Amino acid sequence: MVNYAVPEPYRWDTSFMVFYERLDDEHKGLFQSLFSIGTNRDSKAALKKCQDLMVGHFNYEQTIMSRANYAGFKEHKEHHDGFIAHLGKLSAPVTDEEIFFCKNWLVQHIKNIDFAYRGKL
Repeated sequence: MVNYAVPEPYRWDTSFMVFYERLDDEHKGLFQSLFSIGTNRDSKAALKKCQDLMVGHFNYEQTIMSRANYAGFKEHKEHHDGFIAHLGKLSAPVTDEEIFFCKNWLVQHIKNIDFAYRGKL
């Protein structure tokens, strides 16, 4: 697995495109949500919004993978489940280490895991 750099400032750019409009739009929102936590570390609302966006996005992504009989579905879902469990343990204020972990996880997940489904859904 390639270790990609975490962009700074933390914003989605076209290097993260999976070429499915809704998924790309949702990924943009996930980036913004993690950025928001980084600038509002004490905000329980920002953390909750991020958790909710992640769950909603992962559910949608898994639905379309399932409909497409995507071969990597099981492993992909396991990645999602692990991250949701991790996010669920966070509480405000969120530490620098946790913010970096989450930002890095999303970058690596999109570029190493999500990119595998491009053209297959």
